[in-house]
Amino acid sequence: MLSRTTVIAASLSVSAGSANPSKSNYSRLLGLNNNLSYTASNPVIVSSNSNFASFAWNTSNNSKYTKSRMERFTTRASPQPLTNADELIGSVQTFIFDCDGVIWKGDKLIDGVPETLDLLRSKGKRLVFVTNNSTKSRKQYGKKFETLGLNVNEEEIFASSFAAAAYLKSINFPKDKKVYVIGEEGILKELELAGYQYLGGPEDGGKKIDLKPGFLMEHDENVGAVVVGFDRNVNYYKIQYGTLCIRENPGCLFIATNRDAVTHLTDAQEWAGGGSMVGAIRGSTQREPLVVGKPSTFMMDYLANDQLNLINDRFGILKSQICMVGDRLDTDILFGQNGGCKTLLVLSGVTTLSVLQSPNNSIQPDFYTNKISDFLSLKATTV
Repeated sequence: MLSRTTVIAASLSVSAGSANPSKSNYSRLLGLNNNLSYTASNPVIVSSNSNFASFAWNTSNNSKYTKSRMERFTTRASPQPLTNADELIGSVQTFIFDCDGVIWKGDKLIDGVPETLDLLRSKGKRLVFVTNNSTKSRKQYGKKFETLGLNVNEEEIFASSFAAAAYLKSINFPKDKKVYVIGEEGILKELELAGYQYLGGPEDGGKKIDLKPGFLMEHDENVGAVVVGFDRNVNYYKIQYGTLCIRENPGCLFIATNRDAVTHLTDAQEWAGGGSMVGAIRGSTQREPLVVGKPSTFMMDYLANDQLNLINDRFGILKSQICMVGDRLDTDILFGQNGGCKTLLVLSGVTTLSVLQSPNNSIQPDFYTNKISDFLSLKATTV
């Protein structure tokens, strides 16, 4: 197999920092310069017109954190169908699973999942569940797992709603600043747990703008970040409010939980994903979002270095001993590749075999299979 090349990703220069900045543990996990801190009064502005400020991205370091997508793809050999599950399981100590399209579709559990997870746990494997869906908090996702009959601890779950709050902590986002949310309850709950003030979210879902002649919409000038996630009640009020905060509040951050094109609200069809909400704000502000969900490596670095000690020299665990399992090429598989992990694509969700094998597809997993329950049936071939 061709070796992966090093990806040089972009990290946001929010401010030049002070002479003695406070160092954040999360910044180390991100690979960010420890001298970076949030300073709304001193953003790095590279151009400004009509109250619109654009912020410089610092690409001078080798941070693994990506602002929205890889700056280039890695050339890889063609993916191989998984024929020997035992060999893969034996080479891996930690499995990171996407949820939607891998564990469930909508509210329906995919066949064979409970038995597969039990098998991996019986072999001493560590399991982690990562989702770009920001509508629920980690605690709420824990209840969903329980409802589906799966025994998963809250500490094993990492949602993009949690990642948004963790990212704000990583840059020492001031507690006296507010966060405007275009999204659902999951983001609000994680921001509250992190101690941040917020406004927007479901509360603004029913608000309308009366566009009378001369009408000027006001916004809170103390909003220092706009977080955009999947929102089933997105409306023009939210789009305009978020736009005003980003364009007119100095140093205001534009953070996206993910840019997924589609999601599985039901098991009957695909539905417009969080990327459609992010796209609306990107279009109105002409700003690129800072993405904290997959394929950004923020969650991978957090997993590897903080919560679960997935990478720890005392135990000799390497990223090559982690396998990312997902159904999307541009989020799940790219997420694993950006983190230096093995990757397994399952065809139980978004990606079809024809898409995977298309000459237009530049993202190739190490292996692919139909669904994760293939772990139960694919054994070593007898020689």
